[in-house]
Amino acid sequence: MSSAALLTFTAAAATAHDITAKADDKVDPAFDITKAAATTDGRLAEFAMEVTGEAGSMKPKATGKLTGAKVEAYVWPTKLDPETVGFGKGTGILALAITAHPDFDDTPLFDENNDGDPANDGAGWHSHWVVLGEDKACGAGLKVKDVSPGQDVLPATAPGLPIALDSPGMSALLKGSTVRITVPLKGAENAKFDAVTAELQVNGEGKAPLLCVTGVHKIASGKLTFPGTITLKK
Repeated sequence: MSSAALLTFTAAAATAHDITAKADDKVDPAFDITKAAATTDGRLAEFAMEVTGEAGSMKPKATGKLTGAKVEAYVWPTKLDPETVGFGKGTGILALAITAHPDFDDTPLFDENNDGDPANDGAGWHSHWVVLGEDKACGAGLKVKDVSPGQDVLPATAPGLPIALDSPGMSALLKGSTVRITVPLKGAENAKFDAVTAELQVNGEGKAPLLCVTGVHKIASGKLTFPGTITLKK
């Protein structure tokens, strides 16, 4: 990590009730979380995560098809109600995720790689709000919740997939060992959060549960206890 990035991350962490974790040599360094922090100014919220290796250096290999496609993700599960960002009230765990998946593009409103085609950007790291729920059919016991577009409440920028996923086009910064993103988010002060690195996979038959959390690289708190607090920037 550059000295500037380190100073910025340290400053953010110093003003937040952050989460710290010991390095684990059994976890790929790109996903080995050692610190997570979140702050807000009342209008915007900044989420940050630090790993032992190079953030974003490991991505899934392309298979050429959507079914069975893998997704790598840096995730901040929160105790905020999903209604906060436009999902149905009380529908599950609202999480902010930074993901990469070369086999499909789920951000149709945005052209992240600036090549003039908004439909070929899935391989680059990009952000989502998702609602997670328990499902024993998934390898890690969690899934992005299945929904019915047009019937279930979804944000205006949801891509129309049958899962509780929003694609509002917020840019993530992965530099050195730090993952960082700033998002529009009101009412976030004092909300609890955690940090997770995980692998997800699209159902091989294209049916529900459509997008499962199949493996967890690391949970910053150890057992998803949400020890972090989003605090007000001074």
